[in-house]
Amino acid sequence: MKEVDRKFVMAAGHNTAYFECGNGKPLLLLHGSGPGVSGWTNWNGVMDELGERHHVLVPDIAGFGFTEFKEDTHYDIKFWVNHLVEFMDAVGIEKASLVGNSFGGAMGIGLALFAPDRLDKLVLLGTPAGTFVQTKGLAGAWSYEPSIENMRTLMELFPYNKSLITDALVESRYEASARPGAQEALRELLPKPNDVGETMVKAFPVGALQKITSPTLVLHGREDNVVPLECGYRLIEHIPNADLFVFGQCGHWVQTEQREKFIRNVNAFVDC
Repeated sequence: MKEVDRKFVMAAGHNTAYFECGNGKPLLLLHGSGPGVSGWTNWNGVMDELGERHHVLVPDIAGFGFTEFKEDTHYDIKFWVNHLVEFMDAVGIEKASLVGNSFGGAMGIGLALFAPDRLDKLVLLGTPAGTFVQTKGLAGAWSYEPSIENMRTLMELFPYNKSLITDALVESRYEASARPGAQEALRELLPKPNDVGETMVKAFPVGALQKITSPTLVLHGREDNVVPLECGYRLIEHIPNADLFVFGQCGHWVQTEQREKFIRNVNAFVDC
């Protein structure tokens, strides 16, 4: 699949960008947050192979990637989940399994809580949970100002293997990050770093996690410097039907850093 294969559909009043491939049961892939993020940058390396066994849909969440950002819209988790449900309606998907990366995992939790009848199985990849100290990666994402140099510096915080950060990837992420409204949408999601002392990040509380009924697989990089591994443990401690797989020598980009293991784990879990 090529980036020019991007499609568009209206959902929650937003012209919504997405990719689609494959056949089989529906599988949603939701990207994370961060400057320049999109469904393409998160998932282009795995969507075709996952599409060999699933009907894969990869939307850009409202305000991110190539989906519209509207200055008069209040973006929060309830809006984003409603946007996701309307996207599913627009493309004719009644129920799907979902793989959520970081913020996309939080979206998956939101779908599990607010519209559980639309969710089959849930895969949470480097997903925040509970309350934790803001990492350098999340603080840097909030503070980022668009430039090639700033994008490279920020991206170096994400993977364990820095050789994955190519000039082409940096340029692609920078171009998307410079779109009007892109950084404003991101700052709706992340707390502003404190000038002095620690900044706390609040994700879904453990009481909410206990209400998730969907079978859940938690995937996390051991060396994740963006969303700490403690969040992965917190998820499996409180989601009733959840398992955890920790990837060694792996940061926040599990689907890229440990691609083959990632695909194998997702296929085995979703298909069983």
